[in-house]
Amino acid sequence: MALFQFWNINRFPEVFHINREEVMCLAKIGGTATYHRCLKNLNDWKYLCYLPSYNPYKGSKIKMFTFETSSDQALNGNKTSIEQALIPNTNSTKQIEDNTKTKLPKTENDVLIFFKSKAWPSLEAKKFYNHYNSIGWRLGGKIKITDWHSTAENWMLKAKEIKISNSHINGEKRNTPEDEDFLKTKKEKNYSEPL
Repeated sequence: MALFQFWNINRFPEVFHINREEVMCLAKIGGTATYHRCLKNLNDWKYLCYLPSYNPYKGSKIKMFTFETSSDQALNGNKTSIEQALIPNTNSTKQIEDNTKTKLPKTENDVLIFFKSKAWPSLEAKKFYNHYNSIGWRLGGKIKITDWHSTAENWMLKAKEIKISNSHINGEKRNTPEDEDFLKTKKEKNYSEPL
């Protein structure tokens, strides 16, 4: 059935080229030995004429016979010809990428312009650009950034949260980890006292 589908794709020519990987994938054949045995058997049983190509850039030729009511079939002799190398058509129906998405910024100036349009300082834009440029424009070191504008807006939101958490709470400044004494120890110690 796979060979018939390739014959159909090529609009039923007398002779057409096939690519081994494509035929094996379409026919769900796992091994090359099985593939060659099946083609050899079909050739021996006169279902088709298999003309192998020993050139890896040029596919093998297949001649499919049309089975009609006549008693004999006219076979063409095995001929070789120099033709163009085959290009596999397995990925011809591949999804086309959405080109409307914004690409990564080409220069630091693109980021500066975006941050200025959102009324953010240029220092924050430089921090953003340097950070993501140094890690290859990836999130978590793994996922490639597809929309840098959204990532920049998330950066701005995170910066606001950090600013609020570091700001004064009820008029008192929060203690930084250096100021806090988690062990509740005294600065001046009296070594004459027992533990």
